[in-house]
Amino acid sequence: MSHQNAGEDNLAAMTNAWSAMTRGFLRTATAANRAAVSAMLPPTDGESSAETDRIAPSIPSVDYSDLDWQFDRTVDDPDGISVGDTVTFEKALTEEDVRAFAAVSGDTNRLHLDEEFASETRFGGRIVHGTLVSGLISAALARLPGLTIYLSQDLEFSGPVGIGDRVSARVEIVEDLGNDQYRLETLVRDEDDDATVIDGEAVVLIDDLPAE
Repeated sequence: MSHQNAGEDNLAAMTNAWSAMTRGFLRTATAANRAAVSAMLPPTDGESSAETDRIAPSIPSVDYSDLDWQFDRTVDDPDGISVGDTVTFEKALTEEDVRAFAAVSGDTNRLHLDEEFASETRFGGRIVHGTLVSGLISAALARLPGLTIYLSQDLEFSGPVGIGDRVSARVEIVEDLGNDQYRLETLVRDEDDDATVIDGEAVVLIDDLPAE
């Protein structure tokens, strides 16, 4: 196979993964957040080890999960959602995630991709894209019961995440705004460094799931 054909196959695979993920989400706070979520999903096509790498989903809004991912939530019934409910999602952000995110988002900043270049920056090495890190918030929101639709997101970045670090996103409902809308506190932590890296707030609409 020629280098050109191999490149086209790789691009097609990444495009398919991106399309499969974004079908489950409506308009988010930014297009970059949507790309961040897609980069965290394993490929869906041409993987012979798919059955051993994935587990059956526990919620209808999630097509599949990876054995390396972890999540916990305090509510399972959409009708029972209330102030104080939380969801936490955790995964390692790998080299593959960073490369895939750069490809689907177009963010090819050398700080994320070129170790020699990044070693001369204030960070002393490559770091994960900030919007890829914040995408874990979307992953946590996707695990609320019901159909969660982003309305807004405010973020403050307080530190970098190293490639390979394990990161957790925690969302907590802090206000019921009525009409099925909720305000949430959104927090992302680098578990390897024991540090908060993103703090913010989101507003979401939680719709009923379509009848199957």
